[in-house]
Amino acid sequence: MNSRERVLAALNHTEPDRIPVDLGGHRSSGISAIAYHHLRKHLGLAEKPVRVYDMVQQLAIIDEDVLDLFGVDTAEMGRGFLLDDADWKPWTLPDGTPCEIPYYTNLEKKGDDWLILDADDNEVGILKRGSLYFEQTRFPLVERGIENDDFEDLEEMLGRQMWSAVVHPGAHLAMDVEGLSEMANKAKAFRESTDRAIVGLFGGNMFELPQMLYRMDHYLLATGMYPDKVLELSEKLSQIHLNNLEKWLSAVGPYIDVILFGDDLGGQQGPLISPDAYREFYKPYHKKLWGRAKELADVKVQLHCCGGIYELLDDLIEAGLDAVNPVQISCRGMDPARLKAKFGERITFWGGGCDTQHILPMAGPDEVREHVRELISIFSPGGGFIFQQVHNILANVPPENVVAMLEAINSTRS
Repeated sequence: MNSRERVLAALNHTEPDRIPVDLGGHRSSGISAIAYHHLRKHLGLAEKPVRVYDMVQQLAIIDEDVLDLFGVDTAEMGRGFLLDDADWKPWTLPDGTPCEIPYYTNLEKKGDDWLILDADDNEVGILKRGSLYFEQTRFPLVERGIENDDFEDLEEMLGRQMWSAVVHPGAHLAMDVEGLSEMANKAKAFRESTDRAIVGLFGGNMFELPQMLYRMDHYLLATGMYPDKVLELSEKLSQIHLNNLEKWLSAVGPYIDVILFGDDLGGQQGPLISPDAYREFYKPYHKKLWGRAKELADVKVQLHCCGGIYELLDDLIEAGLDAVNPVQISCRGMDPARLKAKFGERITFWGGGCDTQHILPMAGPDEVREHVRELISIFSPGGGFIFQQVHNILANVPPENVVAMLEAINSTRS
């Protein structure tokens, strides 16, 4: 099997020739630019510019030599963009390491802090001195309030908060004729250059985007106080997503294998909303979006969904979900054996391969290896499992632990 066949076999619940591995195939399976710099030095690899493609989370592009070294089977579609040195400009990581960032990134230094700006030069986020990541500072509709909103300018407002304003390569192109044509050409060329399974990042968040507009506390309160307005907002937002989905998949659909949506529905202690609330406010729209994606392209639907979501998985599967990441096994209800036993034949666990909360940053390499092998023995039988660590490898993770994790996977792949 090649990498693409291996990933698709796992997604179809057929046990592949070896465990498929994702490292950097999407924005929640990657590595901090700081940690990546240390990893390359630890491996003794040739010096290359550290390129930060996700400014908010400070994630690095993982170079081909690292992907090949560890047998990675996935690639994010955005790797086919910004291929010229002129597409990047110099910057410095929070620890002082030189790096490069996309040419279109709009930054401003303010004292000891960095501000990140939208296309109209409005501050949307800040990297405080001593911090490692940007934090959202602008919630454009918080003063208006959901109860007073007619949502007529909703699409415009989406671009005025950090998570939509600060884009990754590929998403920097406009959804117009010219931009879609370039997307299609670059995506086609990228597919022809690799046999890795290609993940296309769409987003389509239904639960999170309103929090980014109105602020989390205000929006969650509104689900109880103004349910009709929340439903009205969900309907309007889903129509915006569907319109974009039609255009985006018309351009890149033939060249991707997996489409990635996002919605963090869980926290450390379990779901952030009840199953009833999920069914009322979000499930019908997830079902519509995910179903339409499969009508428009031959793709599997994956959802990035952090936290404890055990109680929501039945509904997510019924809505049309094929795979879920990052499978946050340290949260309440997310016991690996229990997840595999109840849902393993109906959904692919794209993650859960190494706990990044306690084990990867804090344990020794031998403990990391043992931990990874145990989780693989639980998740991998019968397919329905693609290895990735639980979310991104953060800046404080020792490089020897990253190597131990990836070597442990490969030791089980013979």
